[in-house]
Amino acid sequence: MKPDDPDILWVEEPQLSLLENMYLPAIIKSLGVTAKHLIQKKVTVEFPENRHEPPDPMKYRGVHRLNRDEQSRVKCVACFLCETACPADCIHIVGEESPWSDREKYPKSFVIDELRCIYCGMCEEACPVDAIELTSIYDLTGHSREQMLYDKEKLLSVYDMTKDTEPMRSNGADLLPVGLPSQSEGH
Repeated sequence: MKPDDPDILWVEEPQLSLLENMYLPAIIKSLGVTAKHLIQKKVTVEFPENRHEPPDPMKYRGVHRLNRDEQSRVKCVACFLCETACPADCIHIVGEESPWSDREKYPKSFVIDELRCIYCGMCEEACPVDAIELTSIYDLTGHSREQMLYDKEKLLSVYDMTKDTEPMRSNGADLLPVGLPSQSEGH
């Protein structure tokens, strides 16, 4: 491209005022944010005597779960996208030919190292069949590193524990635009 090409839109750098050059408005705005946090009421939760409940469990990122399909089979198709997308490299899958006719593969082994995980949700976003989700369970404990390796059976048991309290996000509950009430709220 040439500099005199009519398809190029040249943008002029805006001229800053004296106050803006001294960063004074930005400093005042940031001090206002700090002052607002100083006068806010502090809340201390005495865990484990008092359990903290996240404001919106559907948005909280805690322990993983592997979802089941309508026939109670593991929903995962062993596509390895979650393993590829994971920045912490904590997901390890071994795929195998599926005994079912509706998919080519399924995970023979599916292991997540919960101690290595950074709970970013990239695995959840990468999954094309919504097989992996993060739940609102946050109190992970284990006596050894091996206990914190969640295999397929453990991940499916998390699904069994949370399926009634935390429905799958793929059911369309999270597809409502922000600010619109859901059908269950009676509006």
